[in-house]
Amino acid sequence: MAFNFGAPSGTSGTAAATAASAGGFGGFGTTATTAGSAFSFSAPTNTGTSGLFGGTQNKGFGFGTGFGATTGTSTGLGTGLGTGLGFGGFNTQQQQQQTTLGGLFSQPTQAPTQSNQLIHTASALSAPTLLGDERDAILAKWNQLQAFWGTGKGYFNNNNAPVEFTQENPFCRFKAVGYSCMPNNKDEDGLVVFVFNKKEADIRGQQQQLVESLHKVLGGNQTLTVNVEGIKTLPDDQTEVVIYVVERSPNGTSRRVPATTLYAHFEQANIKTQLQQLGVTLSMTRTELSPAQIKQHLQNPPAGVDPIIWEQAKVDNPDSEKLIPVPMVGFKELLRRLKVQDQMTKQHQTRLDIISEDISELQKNQTTTMAKIAQYKRKLMDLSHRTLQVLIKQEIQRKSGYAIQADEEQLRVQLDTIQCELNAPTQFKGRLNELMSQIRMQNHFGAVKSEERYYIDADLLREIKQHLKQQQEGLSHLISIIKDDLEDIKLVEHGLNETIHNRGGVFS
Repeated sequence: MAFNFGAPSGTSGTAAATAASAGGFGGFGTTATTAGSAFSFSAPTNTGTSGLFGGTQNKGFGFGTGFGATTGTSTGLGTGLGTGLGFGGFNTQQQQQQTTLGGLFSQPTQAPTQSNQLIHTASALSAPTLLGDERDAILAKWNQLQAFWGTGKGYFNNNNAPVEFTQENPFCRFKAVGYSCMPNNKDEDGLVVFVFNKKEADIRGQQQQLVESLHKVLGGNQTLTVNVEGIKTLPDDQTEVVIYVVERSPNGTSRRVPATTLYAHFEQANIKTQLQQLGVTLSMTRTELSPAQIKQHLQNPPAGVDPIIWEQAKVDNPDSEKLIPVPMVGFKELLRRLKVQDQMTKQHQTRLDIISEDISELQKNQTTTMAKIAQYKRKLMDLSHRTLQVLIKQEIQRKSGYAIQADEEQLRVQLDTIQCELNAPTQFKGRLNELMSQIRMQNHFGAVKSEERYYIDADLLREIKQHLKQQQEGLSHLISIIKDDLEDIKLVEHGLNETIHNRGGVFS
């Protein structure tokens, strides 16, 4: 159940699935509703009007790859791309485009059918009368579960067909509202988006062949030139290619073919077959929405979305000038948006890596440039000294043989006076020598301190203090023991001396 704003009318459910897997948020357009189609906000019947959101062509715009809005014309690219618009290309005539909004912005006029559908849905969920016993209550709960899930059929009466539960029903619980960027391209920019079922590397490797193939699709007219505006990777190994066609007139001027005119040509049956052979799974224009179309979209809540939730989504829009609320129905749509977000995140990360590499390269260049500037400054100073020496020698040679003039004598006296003041021990020279000595000492001590600087953890410092304290206590205890031993030794020595003295008196 992929989410889109309506598959192209006149196409099967496959086109809707293709639109859903194209990296966009689907296409705005009128679609014939089918049981297996993607979630659609369009009316169930074709309005027969052509315009940005209606008509019988795939005038969808994908939110993921950028909105593509188209306005249908009654004629496409004519044979030979003859006379018509502007410089005579595309064999179309300026027509008054109808602004009637079909598809997404049109409301069905089948009130009785909708009323019967609502009555049947209510009967299936609350009071089915299929079996006529207590099993109908179980059937009602089963129908409620199917309605909440958004799939299955609800049987409620033998005389009526079962109710088809889709994710558009108001009882489906797996719904949310997100926001998508609105394009700001004009129709005159002529941007048309193709989604290829190929990898970006393959597209870039065959870009020239792709341009030539598209030129052949346009009839091979030499006045037309196909240009690639951009190539971007999409999830599921798909690639988005944005092109525009430039038409040159015989007088030398050129213009871009309008997106609506170009898209109308690509939507022709035979042309679409050729594009499919090239690997194109989806085509859309990339043009901005008019204020009236945006207002119409915001005023009409999508099918199955609670108007209160829709109003709250409009209030919570972080940037109403650039973002537009879009419904998300089902887990597949959530997964698709997650893949798109993942893809954009990878692209942003790649861009950030490139910017980081550029910044690193610029920093290296800046360091090299600063080193060169310093080198050139030193070289400039050296050249300045050399130039001064040359000027001095030249001036000496020029003044050779001439007597010293009065102004020169005055300058010599001033220089001698300055030299004496500088050489005086108590004047500038002594002070300069003292300052130089202090600077050298400070630099030396600073270097020593910086080399010996270390830090000790608080716990480790506490353990060291405790250990030193224990060592101190041990030393104190040892000193007290030594003192006691010394006292004992003195007593022993004193006793020995007295004994010797007494024996000496006896022998005498």
